[in-house]
Amino acid sequence: MNHPRLTDALDRFGRLLPEVVRGVTAEDSRWKPADGAWSILEVVSHLADEEEFDFAVRTRMTLTSPAEPWPPIDPEGWAVERRYNEGDLDEAANRFATLRMESISWLRSLVDPDWEQTYDHPQFGLFRAGDVLASWAAHDCLHLRQISKRMYQLAQRDAGDYSTRYAGDW
Repeated sequence: MNHPRLTDALDRFGRLLPEVVRGVTAEDSRWKPADGAWSILEVVSHLADEEEFDFAVRTRMTLTSPAEPWPPIDPEGWAVERRYNEGDLDEAANRFATLRMESISWLRSLVDPDWEQTYDHPQFGLFRAGDVLASWAAHDCLHLRQISKRMYQLAQRDAGDYSTRYAGDW
């Protein structure tokens, strides 16, 4: 595993996300497609909560106390309970960026971490610390794709009777 490259990818995304969503109106940030998929605001709020309560915590625990149970998370439930879609996009993006900077600082401070250290998840089995780190970086990409899709759908919505087919299919 290339820990520095994964850390660099996490760092880039932490700096990129606020720029990607900058200027998205409050209305557009809350817009959801007919299938009920998350809005841009919900995705960004989710990323902030994941940064605080999931990946950094679980990576650290797997490296330092792998026998201790991971704290429970409920991303779908949090979106509703924490009323993500009623928040402010800039605040959510800034919260994410601040938390991500803290995570990057911690990751870069590690001296010879044992990425083979394992945690035995009661539902999913063994996870190495390196698996959690790699998943963290991949998770960013999945949600960047989700935000891009919402922006594409917003362009289709705003096109009205005009076609976006020249742009290509999603």
